Amino acid sequence: MLVWLAEYLMQFESAFNVFSYLTLRAILSILTALVLSLWLGPTLIRRLQLLQIGQTVRDDGPQSHLSKSGTPTMGGVLILAAVLGSSLLWADLENRYVWVVLLVITGFGIIGFIDDYRKVVRKDPKGLIAKWKYFWQSVIASAAAVYLYWSSTMGAETALLVPFFKDVMPQLGMLYILMAYFVMVGTSNAVNLTDGLDGLAIMPTVMVAAALGIFAYASGNVNFADYLQIPYLPLTAELLVVCAAIVGAGLGFLWFNTYPALVFMGDVGSLALGAALGIIAILVRQELVLFIMGGVFVMETVSVMLQVGSYKLRGKRVFRMAPIHHHYELKGWPEPRVIVRFWILSLIFVLIGLATLKLR
Repeated sequence: MLVWLAEYLMQFESAFNVFSYLTLRAILSILTALVLSLWLGPTLIRRLQLLQIGQTVRDDGPQSHLSKSGTPTMGGVLILAAVLGSSLLWADLENRYVWVVLLVITGFGIIGFIDDYRKVVRKDPKGLIAKWKYFWQSVIASAAAVYLYWSSTMGAETALLVPFFKDVMPQLGMLYILMAYFVMVGTSNAVNLTDGLDGLAIMPTVMVAAALGIFAYASGNVNFADYLQIPYLPLTAELLVVCAAIVGAGLGFLWFNTYPALVFMGDVGSLALGAALGIIAILVRQELVLFIMGGVFVMETVSVMLQVGSYKLRGKRVFRMAPIHHHYELKGWPEPRVIVRFWILSLIFVLIGLATLKLR
């Protein structure tokens, strides 16, 4: 929005040309989202407390979590407000990729909001029925995937980039739609599973978003793309502003979500953020790298799959409790230790993912 205003004012004062620089707008996007989160956070938390919108803790979970019962949830609304507000202010709204990302974030956020609302306001422990949650996730993801496929104008937009190999870029064809669908839905639910401890999900999300911003900037800059021998995708550069907004909003939310948490993000935050990472990775053609950088999310998801599969097939559990962060809690690790160690692992995974830019 402010890009349009700056372009108009440039005819009167050349100094407004500074807002045409993508890196400056990315920095301003981080700061705007951060300030919005820190400013709106206390008000939202008080409002949630007044409305008695508190987290319900399961009796079969770790006993240390029982004290968290009643902690305000649905704090993901704060993240979405900061991300959308900052992106609309500083991104070029003529870029269709920006709108695809924002609409996907909003759509998945609405699904999570309905689920949270039914759980904490209507006191329905099931929330939004799983099949309906998956159905609406599928509708949004499929619509985005089909749109991106049919609106693509370059072969590179639907090619699969294989990490560490510069000459391996097979065309996916219609399989692009299927892959995009699974990346969005899978990442959304993986972040949702990870959001079980104070600050556990938000920090890896911030790290991965920052790394995806680097990929977006590199692939959207013809000189960097040529130097790194990755496909040049001109529309992706503007996604740096959206990634920056996610980083700023995430850090602002962490201020209130760090142990011991004053607020939880709920499904409204985790589903939306996961979908955001998925759609951005698709647009910058780094789905496989997302699988590496989101290693913590993958660990959490695989642990649940192994636990359920083992119990159904053998009647035995692989872990003391799934997702895997609860396993380590039951082994005696204090919650802050689990959180920080998973953050460290996430940083390692992100650095490995970034290394694929050069190690090709």
